Amino acid sequence: MEPARRHHRYSFAEYVQLEQDSNVRHEFLDGDIYAMAGGTPDHARLAMNVGGALLARLGDGPCQVFSSDLRVRALATGLATYADVTVVCGPLERDPASRATVVNPRLVVEVLSDGTEDYDRGEKLEHYRTIPSLQGVLLVSHREPRVWLWTRGDPAWTCTEVTSGEVELPSLGVRVPVADIYRGGLLDAG
Repeated sequence: MEPARRHHRYSFAEYVQLEQDSNVRHEFLDGDIYAMAGGTPDHARLAMNVGGALLARLGDGPCQVFSSDLRVRALATGLATYADVTVVCGPLERDPASRATVVNPRLVVEVLSDGTEDYDRGEKLEHYRTIPSLQGVLLVSHREPRVWLWTRGDPAWTCTEVTSGEVELPSLGVRVPVADIYRGGLLDAG
């Protein structure tokens, strides 16, 4: 009889080292490493549109807009991931275990996809909500012009759905037209 194979639990330091040597990005949680799926043309366009719209509105102020190349970590739960767009206001606070990882986003944006929508709306959102500096999570539909903004309140988070007009981002002091997010249309739609 062959012995059962033991599942290797990675430390965050091991994950960071593997990530440095990899040409594929991964999420990290509870000692497990998960490869992240590649995006579609719609996904890439929507993420770029949101990032560009935020950059245009935030200008040279104290908030910086980052692409999905920035790793974000929720220290309370250990999740390390790459949001599609991240906004950090003020100095970057880096993870004590990895200077390439930030722990103080003000806003994260996730473009939904068929494969990740349930995770992004559920478990991943819960991880994000444990980040003390985070004031908003913007979820962007890949099917139709529709966004959901989760905003930190006192005492609870609230969700606002927006299908037209502007989405107001009070923690950043800006409004972004839904039309700007969906500029160019959805390539994969009907």
